[in-house]
Order: sequence, then structure tokens, then C-alpha cells
Amino acid sequence: MPASRFSPRELSPGYFAVVMATGILAIASSQRGWVIPSLILLVLAGVAYAVLVVLTLWRLVAHRDAVATDLRDPRTAFQAFTFVAGTGVLASALAVHGRLRPAAVLLAVAAVSWLLMGYALPWAAVLGRAQRPLTAAANGTWFIWVVAAQSVAVLASTLEPGAGRAGHALSILAVFAWSVGLMLYVAVAVMVVLRLMVHPLEPRELDPPYWVSMGAIAITIVAGARIVAMESAPTVDAVRGLAEGLTVVLWAFATWLIPALLAVGVWRHWVRRIPLTYTPALWSMVFPLGMYAAACMTLGRADQLPLVERIGEAWIWVGLTAWLVTAGAMVVSWVTGSRRRVPGTR
Repeated sequence: MPASRFSPRELSPGYFAVVMATGILAIASSQRGWVIPSLILLVLAGVAYAVLVVLTLWRLVAHRDAVATDLRDPRTAFQAFTFVAGTGVLASALAVHGRLRPAAVLLAVAAVSWLLMGYALPWAAVLGRAQRPLTAAANGTWFIWVVAAQSVAVLASTLEPGAGRAGHALSILAVFAWSVGLMLYVAVAVMVVLRLMVHPLEPRELDPPYWVSMGAIAITIVAGARIVAMESAPTVDAVRGLAEGLTVVLWAFATWLIPALLAVGVWRHWVRRIPLTYTPALWSMVFPLGMYAAACMTLGRADQLPLVERIGEAWIWVGLTAWLVTAGAMVVSWVTGSRRRVPGTR
């Protein structure tokens, strides 16, 4: 592979999706009782996170112009939220394996970065731009903004049971992030639907990140189910009934989306002959597949829905298969230098 492929300057702002995909499959494997595979995936997610943090800091210091370009472009800026989501998912996986202290530290990192980026990135990429209309730039990566919020909600609700006096603060944070994530999903969905219906759309533009539209719902289901299971607190009690009913409704919608997204992929690659080659954006498809499995198992066990739980237990094989294929394609791309650029991605 050419050396430039390894240059931090060319690092995709969405590469933390590797951590998201690997971390959620570690959690889902733990839900299945697969301790060793779960630990292996957790270690891989941790290593990927550490490497990406170093490379990202290197890029911030040495290639500020490239970072600024990404963050000001509405087609790529929202990929930066994969850092928040990757941090939250990795911390949740650590918490599942009893590593509560590092998980708590990562919660602080995820919550602060979510709040700061949640205001700064949309302003820099969308609201602060004079160019109008901006709906033509809306794409599937915008849903990562929702995933970031819900990853904080899931992590806060996961840590709440053993947090003692901090439990009340965690319950407030969980409900707050979950509620904000719900509203953001509606807003982003409107923008993306307008983009699909109003502006010309090339087959190449219907890329893997559109799967995040389903993954964002799936992680919202997990966050809602965990909020329902939390100890009694004013904020939790106020939304418990809403969350309990809404999680089932959202599960139905996420399930309905899967055939539609599969059909888009068949149309893109089989009918319109767009080559299926490795790009970092593929990890944004692996994460929703693993997230759906975790959501089904979480909801099925929380609400005594055995059919939903069994779907999740079977679907994890889909997520693991996608992870193995994508990881293999990534390694091959490193060796052969065959990765091709896709418009709107890095």
C-alpha cells in the first residue's frame, strides 16, 4: 500500500466506527454468554480505540487544515461523532465485564465531547454556512449524531445500578441524552428524506452509512430498555411508561427498515453495478447489524418477549459475519493499496 494510505492526513473522521462495531459485538456476544469471544472483541476494540486516538491527535496537530476541511463539510462533519459513539460503546463493553472505573472515566469523555461537539459541529458544518439549501448535503452519516447521544444514555444507564450517590445524576444524564437523541432522530430523518426526495441522487451516494438510520433506532431501543430497568427517580419515573411502549414501536420500525436497506444495497451493487470495495464507511454498516442483535436481546429479556430475544440471538451471526468480512477487506486494502475513494467520504 502506498505510504500516503497510512498518513494521518488521510484518516477518515469516521474511522471510530471500527470501535463502535467491534464494541457492540463484544456486548452482544456477552449477552449470548460467549465470554471468550466477547473478551477478544473487547480487547480488539480497546486497541483500535487507542490507535485511533493517537492518530487523531497526530492529525489535529500536524494537519489542522485537513481536519478543518472535514469539519466544515456537511457531507463528512457528522462522521466525527463516531468518536463519541465509539467511546460510549467501548465503555459499555468494559462495564459489562465489570471494568467500572475505566468505564466511568470514558463516560466523562463521551459526555463532555458529546455536549461540545453537539453544538460546535452542526454550527460549523450546517448552521454557520451561508450556502443554501444544505439539504443536498444530508446523508446517512448525520444519523451518527443520534448514535452519539444514545451511546451516552446507554452508558449512563449501565453504570447507574452500582453508582451509589452518583446514581441519581446518572439517571438524569441517561434520560436527558435519550430524549435529545429521540428529537435529533426526527430532525435528521426529515433532512435526509428531503434530500432523497428533492435532490438528484446518484446510486454511488446511497452508501453504507445509510444503515446507521437503523442502528440509531436500535441503540435508542437499548437505551430506552435500560432506562425502564433503572431504579425509581423523578426523571426516570416521568418517562418510564413512554420508554417502555416506545421501545417496542421502535423495534418494529427498525425491523421494517432492514429489508428496505437490503433492497437499496442490491439495487446499488447488482442493478446499477457500483463496485463493492472497502472504504471506512463499511464499518458504519457493521455497527447497525451488531446493534440490532443487542437491541433484540435487550428488549426481549426486559419485556419478556421471547420471539424478539430469539431473533437477536440468531441475528448476532449476521453481525459477526459482516465484521469478519469487513475486517478482512480492511486488511487486504492495507496490503494491496486497493481502497478507492468514494465521493463524500475519506
